[in-house]
Amino acid sequence: MYRALLLTLVVLCASTPLLAGDWLEFLGHGGTARSSDVVPVEWSESSNLIWNVDLPGTGSSSPIIVGDRVIVTCYVAGDGEARREVLCFDKNTGAKFWSVDFPIDYSEDPYQGYIIEHGYASNTPVSDGEHVFVFLGKGGVHAITLDGEKVWSVDVGKESSNRQWGSGASLLLFEDSLIVNAAEESKAILALNKSDGSELWRQEAGMLELAYGTPRLVTIASGEAELVISVPEEVWALNPSTGKLKWFAQSPMTGNVCPSIIVDGGEIYTFGGYRSSGSVSLNAGGKGDVTQSHSRWESRYSSYVATPLLYDGRLYWIDDQGIAYCTSAKDGSLIYRERVGDLGGGRPVYASPVLIGKYIYVVSRTGGTVVYPPGPEFEPIARNVISSDKTDFNASPAVADGRIYLRSNQVLYCIGEK
Repeated sequence: MYRALLLTLVVLCASTPLLAGDWLEFLGHGGTARSSDVVPVEWSESSNLIWNVDLPGTGSSSPIIVGDRVIVTCYVAGDGEARREVLCFDKNTGAKFWSVDFPIDYSEDPYQGYIIEHGYASNTPVSDGEHVFVFLGKGGVHAITLDGEKVWSVDVGKESSNRQWGSGASLLLFEDSLIVNAAEESKAILALNKSDGSELWRQEAGMLELAYGTPRLVTIASGEAELVISVPEEVWALNPSTGKLKWFAQSPMTGNVCPSIIVDGGEIYTFGGYRSSGSVSLNAGGKGDVTQSHSRWESRYSSYVATPLLYDGRLYWIDDQGIAYCTSAKDGSLIYRERVGDLGGGRPVYASPVLIGKYIYVVSRTGGTVVYPPGPEFEPIARNVISSDKTDFNASPAVADGRIYLRSNQVLYCIGEK
């Protein structure tokens, strides 16, 4: 066990303010994966565990937090007809407020290959503070009130990619629309009216196949918004109001692209690719092919699954091989590459890192949550294992009011000072 004596050694001067409040989407506000909350750096079954509740099924989707509610999705099988389920709990006590079932009356991808690892509930919900919107892959997109009442449902396709790996992208809100990366289901990105689910626009393209990341919004110097997404071999920017392509840039990332794009002001960063992997940084804005005019750098260092954390001029992640990376956001150069060790076999990390207060938290699948400060050296101060839970922890954490919320394939946990 790492010692906590390094707790007082790191003082951070953030170049970008940290964020607090509700955790309404995948990786928090704007996908920045940052919170100014202070949560414990150490916990176990007997220490700093506020509550835990058994879940009825598996899932890799992250929890979201809306007011006093924590919401999560599951895939449930083995007790009758298979279904996906959306559940809502009291974030302070773990008491169940409601659950909503969505029966599976269609053909899913076969339970084989990578689907065995991440399952059939991989898309994190999003909320506008009044409704919860969930994407259930071939099960469609649904709007639910915060009291658990269904409002509308929309089918966005039931196709499969050539890999049959299942759906991975999470939803994104833009003004009064809901952006859906239905690359797996229909090789399309589309926008739905969040009030009634009606389709506002749709952009279809064969190149969307194997694009699993969540689209992101960037505001350029003119004040206009761009919807950016990384697809195999290219990065695209769409007009989020119309879906029309504004610009594109070539990238070295062929094959599947899983991490979501990272946005920092007018700069964007994208990682991924297999077998040809790497990372790219671009300036947003422009028109047409901006490969030459807007490229900032290209690097061979990459994350295969997790979306790296951008903080104070550096990019941090632990990859699916259990190796901790830190690279420069200025030029993509390597700052450190360190094997974490003792995280388990296979692909030990799927979750994305989150900066909470002064520390980076990375949830591994079976080897616990690694806690370490950002900086030019990898200096972990704790690894927290809930030894009684032998299932996978694939989801990234959610944070609110000094507590961190983790989900495994078995249990939802609330951790805080106790």
